[in-house]
Amino acid sequence: MLTTNYRDVPELQKYIDLVENEGKNGVKKCCKWQKKLIKFVKKCFENENLTIDTEQLKKYMGLQKYFDFELFEWEQFVFTLHCCVFREDGLPRFPDLLIFVARGAGKNGYLAFEDFAMISPYSNLQQYDVDICATAEEQARTSFDDIYNVLEKHRKKLIKFFRWTKSEIQCRKTRSKIKYRTNNAKSKDGLRSGKVDFDEVHAYESYDNIKVFTTALGKKPHPRRTYITTNGDVNDGVLDDLIEKAKKILDGEIEDNGFLPFICMLDDPEEVHVEENWHKPNPSLQYLPNLLEETRKEYKEWLENRSSSSDFMTKRMNWRQGNGEVELTSWDNIMATKQEVEPPKAREIAVAGIDYTKINDFASAGVLTKRGEKVVWKQKTWVCLKSADLPRIKYPLHEAEEAGELEFVDAPEIAPELIAEWIGEQMGFYSIPMLALDDYRFALMKQALARYGFTYENKNIKLVRPSDKIKVEPIIDSGFRNHNIVYGDSSIMRWYTNNTKKVKSKKYGNYEYQKIEAKSRKTDGFFAFVAAMTQHELIPEQQGSADVLPLFTM
Repeated sequence: MLTTNYRDVPELQKYIDLVENEGKNGVKKCCKWQKKLIKFVKKCFENENLTIDTEQLKKYMGLQKYFDFELFEWEQFVFTLHCCVFREDGLPRFPDLLIFVARGAGKNGYLAFEDFAMISPYSNLQQYDVDICATAEEQARTSFDDIYNVLEKHRKKLIKFFRWTKSEIQCRKTRSKIKYRTNNAKSKDGLRSGKVDFDEVHAYESYDNIKVFTTALGKKPHPRRTYITTNGDVNDGVLDDLIEKAKKILDGEIEDNGFLPFICMLDDPEEVHVEENWHKPNPSLQYLPNLLEETRKEYKEWLENRSSSSDFMTKRMNWRQGNGEVELTSWDNIMATKQEVEPPKAREIAVAGIDYTKINDFASAGVLTKRGEKVVWKQKTWVCLKSADLPRIKYPLHEAEEAGELEFVDAPEIAPELIAEWIGEQMGFYSIPMLALDDYRFALMKQALARYGFTYENKNIKLVRPSDKIKVEPIIDSGFRNHNIVYGDSSIMRWYTNNTKKVKSKKYGNYEYQKIEAKSRKTDGFFAFVAAMTQHELIPEQQGSADVLPLFTM
């Protein structure tokens, strides 16, 4: 049986009513993104010729009897939209689903039910294989093991319909299979998935493994993707892209292209101090008294020591919180460096900075200019292909290469002439009265820089000492807090910045910059920026309005 009216489908209307009546008559609060989601879904039904397969939905819902739980209203809502709503041409209207909820909401249980339904005898799809993917095997097995345990518990009845081992589950009628997968991309050739799940997306730093699975979709009818996750500590990774895309869809800025974004989080971090707001990141909390009590306990611990209990905000409230004792600045402040900019005027005054720590690893250089209170930084990175650290680095370096911000050097070391030549090219755009770099690396660069007129004798070289960096730290900190530091759309600079921490200097008492992790989290671009910032007073602020920012070309 088919219907076009979502109001006739309890699995949809019940949750719509909960959101539209939030805060009234005992109905728990929900976040602004849920309110926007309901408006988005209703608009889709009003403007498109969509059908809901209610007969199929009823059969699927009947499978709940095999599980130790019944789906909450929000789970029934997303399941119906993802699995039982179709376009006029018969294809799924929402083939891609993102579930972004707090820890304990039951996302893995939901995924187990959804996958069980998709391969069950009630499905009309044959050989509709489901691959559950995660960055670690233990996580990839979570929903798989939930289904395995259901089959074991109801073995006498379900053995007629399924066969299963601890690595594969198959429906006898549809011949559809469920397997769990991890990040060993070499084992994924020849996949013919009908549906791909990505569990705990926050752990994915790049799209490399995701692409392997998603490019296999389309060989079977009705391809689907399900992303489930809480928040996490990987900045500028896959999750940030998905969240940004989701918010733009719900704000009406871009077309959804079949993407259904279910986002639950605090509207503002200060809301954490009112218990009623805890239902915003976790729509299941009202039904889970033990989880509510545990959340109260963790909240008190977080109040006592926010740095050591930062998981409370990140996981329970779905609001990313770094460790305030080690992070350079908040991720929101780092993202605020992504500001639109305009072309520079000819021969503007700028200062240059270089970080050239290891000749067989990474090196960075950049130029710094101003617009009012804002400082604008453009960088270039060189990476030695002989670097022993490359296998450890998860950041997608080739994306920075495509953006023109990085150059791979296929040689035993990075020649100083490469960096000096790039500085020389910038002199065609800017007047550069000063170049700053660490004094203990000046000897390596001295001869190459001299060819472009940068010498200690000409007084246009600043040999930066640790005390110089410490002095400029409060200025950089203020720049981040007031969103006056501009990188443009430079993902690699955001990565460099996020890899840097501040620690108290034992010698000077103030903060100094250090790497968070020495091998896999590089900081070269940020340290080149710091070097240039030690000379920022040489750049006049009156070069332009604060509303007009320069766009640098490589």
